[in-house]
Amino acid sequence: MADTLSLQGKTALVTGAGAGLGRSEALALAQAGASVLVNDFTDRADEVVAEIVAAGGQALAVKGDVSNWALAQSMVATGVKEFGSFDILVNNAGITRDKMIFNLTESDWDDVIKVHLKGHAATSAAAAAHWRAASKAADAPVYGRVVNTSSEAALFGPAGQPNYGAAKAGIIALTLSTSQGLSRYGVRANAICPRARTEMTASVFEGIDQSTGLDALAPERVAALVQYLASPASDEITGQVFVVYGKMVTLMAAPQIEKTFEAPTGAFDAAELDAQLTTHFKGRGKYETYSAYSIAALEKPALAVD
Repeated sequence: MADTLSLQGKTALVTGAGAGLGRSEALALAQAGASVLVNDFTDRADEVVAEIVAAGGQALAVKGDVSNWALAQSMVATGVKEFGSFDILVNNAGITRDKMIFNLTESDWDDVIKVHLKGHAATSAAAAAHWRAASKAADAPVYGRVVNTSSEAALFGPAGQPNYGAAKAGIIALTLSTSQGLSRYGVRANAICPRARTEMTASVFEGIDQSTGLDALAPERVAALVQYLASPASDEITGQVFVVYGKMVTLMAAPQIEKTFEAPTGAFDAAELDAQLTTHFKGRGKYETYSAYSIAALEKPALAVD
């Protein structure tokens, strides 16, 4: 492995790593040489640790609710205490409570926002405080990588996932703030929008036949990108959003200004807005919104398997 891809001597935390994407990401980071803190709410964390150790790596289970601020701080401290550093944060933990907005309950909303968005924020805040203090103590940038897990739901706004889509959109904003706020300390932060066949997505992708070859939705395909973004090779990449699945990685562009409307007298009244906006939006297509529905065009070629 090239030196710029090696994670030897680095310590990583992967949340929700007991199965699915998190498990694959933890194994990939360990394979690259990182010592891995495996977080999960269940005893499956122990199983992943056992896999890593059996393969010759170093790992430690850190169980508990990822949205707990104190637990997040203790996980960072555990990395430093047990492995000598804390260098990589991969936020993956998540749940779904899919409902249309008119059927959404308060607990459906709170549970999803708590695990996804608060969970990302808790660990990011703990890691950020550690890296900032370390950079100030060294009077130099330190090594830090954050890989957050968003979703195309944040870009589409799916009708049946208002809670999930909102959480994932928040994660993109959190990633941008983390990138902006920590770049001076040497930290790089990026977000991925993966498609992978896991327990959480089993019903979503059940119609796709992958009976031969490597599953186009295999979590290992996503883990390769996470491994790369955690490495020194990615030093010039920060504040970016990637869609990843199948045999492709797609870099998303920032939203663009479509049109600016100007008030003829310096301040709009309703009639003047009507004169400009009504004309502009007349006959506009169903998918011509802020949503990035054009990404759906990637689906067919991306699911092909080499």
